[in-house]
Amino acid sequence: MISYARQTHEEQPAAAPPPVEEHIAPAPRVSVQAFCETVETAAAVQSAGEDRRLGKAHLKIQMGGMAAAIEAYRSAPTPNVIVLESDGRNDLLGGLDQLATVCDAGTRVVVIGRINDVTLYRELVRRGVSDYVLAPVGAIDVVRSICNLFSAPEAKAVGRIIAVVGAKGGVGASTISHNVAWAIARDLAMDAVVADLDLAFGTAGLDYNQDPPQGIADAVFSPDRVDTAFIDRLLSKCTDHLSLLAAPATLDRVYDFGTDAFDAVFDTLRSTMPCIVLDVPHQWSGWTKRALIGADDILIVAAPDLANLRNTKNLFDLLKAARPNDRPPLYCLNQVGVPKRPEIAAAEFAKAIESQPVVSIPFEPQIFGSAANNGQMIAEISAHHRSIEMFLQIAQRLTGRSETKKQKSSLLSPLIEKLRGR
Repeated sequence: MISYARQTHEEQPAAAPPPVEEHIAPAPRVSVQAFCETVETAAAVQSAGEDRRLGKAHLKIQMGGMAAAIEAYRSAPTPNVIVLESDGRNDLLGGLDQLATVCDAGTRVVVIGRINDVTLYRELVRRGVSDYVLAPVGAIDVVRSICNLFSAPEAKAVGRIIAVVGAKGGVGASTISHNVAWAIARDLAMDAVVADLDLAFGTAGLDYNQDPPQGIADAVFSPDRVDTAFIDRLLSKCTDHLSLLAAPATLDRVYDFGTDAFDAVFDTLRSTMPCIVLDVPHQWSGWTKRALIGADDILIVAAPDLANLRNTKNLFDLLKAARPNDRPPLYCLNQVGVPKRPEIAAAEFAKAIESQPVVSIPFEPQIFGSAANNGQMIAEISAHHRSIEMFLQIAQRLTGRSETKKQKSSLLSPLIEKLRGR
């Protein structure tokens, strides 16, 4: 019998779906054809096809279940993935045997069924089925199943993309994104890269005191050269765990991009870096919208005034509608407490957005100004400043990780270190 795919997960019935906040790596450019028996399952698969993580996949849905699939592939090549819905046990196993006679080698099969039985599961595994999902299914179940086919457990984890954007210009979104990335690298001990997407006016190079000769513009304007080795050459090392893909911040050319201009860069970064922080400029275009919708998590930075409230609300509504299977964006308030400036209280902001801010960062121009002018992070200027804990809170919420506990030193530590050094 033709083997559809190698089974990669343990032999056990499908477990209850994990929380929506789980990290599901996007699927590559693959063709998926689903053969459904019920309208409910067809609707779930259709909704899954609209999820950002299947944005590159080409999905086609037909009714008729197993019989329709067998008939369809008698005269047509099979896609990368076949999704089959089946109600019966005997019909399912017999149908799979028939499907194997017309199925191309390498095609992966996902079965949606209603029988929760480990014996059946083992029979499906023996026949080469890649995944068995217990009905009724939701869109996120279908997304998870298809995406997990292309992220084997033994493979290196695909990186998480975090997009940070300001609700309005001048609210300090770049400063927040750079300090949060610093916290991710230093306090959470995650390898991270900051990608400065404001090619004309980006400040990441200044904030990290870096002036690399190459950066993200070299990748965007040479998409055919983008691969892991090429991106590695463009990265500027800031710390042991933090790298920078800097913007040129020059005006010698016009930076007009197509909607998918950054796709190759993001895909390559995902394959090599656990965490990618996008410093998204405050502008609305096809590529900025795509970057936000395609990110795993989003942070909106807003100041406490009416224009920021309106823009934050608009961003929230659009992103929640475009990402129905993801958790809503997070937002923080910045520059809170400017002297003599009327402000909208955090509680009123939260009531309008229907979500609480992660943190409210006070307006402290002296320390933030000194850090910007010196090319340093706040933690480098003042190790115990109150905003550092806020940056860590944001980092933990965005990555889902807790602070890495530092081992306590003992009286014998110096002696042990000397012995190790021999």
